[in-house]
Amino acid sequence: MTAPASEHRRQSPARRRVLDTAAALFYAEGLHTVGIDRIIAQAGVAKATFYHHFPAKDELVRAYLDEEYQRQRAAIEAMRTASIEPRQILLAIFEYLGKTGASAGFRGCPFTNAAAEYPDPAHPVRRTIAEYRRWSHTLFRDLLADAGDPDPERTATILMMLRDGIVVGSDLDDPNALRPVIRDALIRVLDGQTPPT
Repeated sequence: MTAPASEHRRQSPARRRVLDTAAALFYAEGLHTVGIDRIIAQAGVAKATFYHHFPAKDELVRAYLDEEYQRQRAAIEAMRTASIEPRQILLAIFEYLGKTGASAGFRGCPFTNAAAEYPDPAHPVRRTIAEYRRWSHTLFRDLLADAGDPDPERTATILMMLRDGIVVGSDLDDPNALRPVIRDALIRVLDGQTPPT
């Protein structure tokens, strides 16, 4: 489970350096291509210090993903605290996806990228990814229910597919061409009728 924000503030400076270094390298170059020795050297920590905090590389990968998960949860909670209407939160989330996808250095979603490198669904890294995706789907479902969607479970699944398409398409295609149609696609989903099954 994701560590609370207070735990992130209490962690040792060495652990923080390792996580920050790993996050930058993992996102830019991939999880399997970046070795432990490189992270240790760039973070400026001793090998014993690294292994004290992360006994295995997969634990570091999970910590990296957990931090991204926590960051996203905090951003959503800030939106909810600001009393933004559920539909506006959904529009803001997808607008942010488009903006992020068009930013310099964007390489797709960290969770989607990690899933491509860890194909076994039973692997602990994939369980972390599955937890994040359950949270995302539940978030969409709850916001849709609050906004009065007639079938929030099904529409949330559609939004997950739209989200996945945005983060992959923004990496593979021209994100500046994709960005203007994101809002249109979302509004079509939100305002459309659920087709009969």
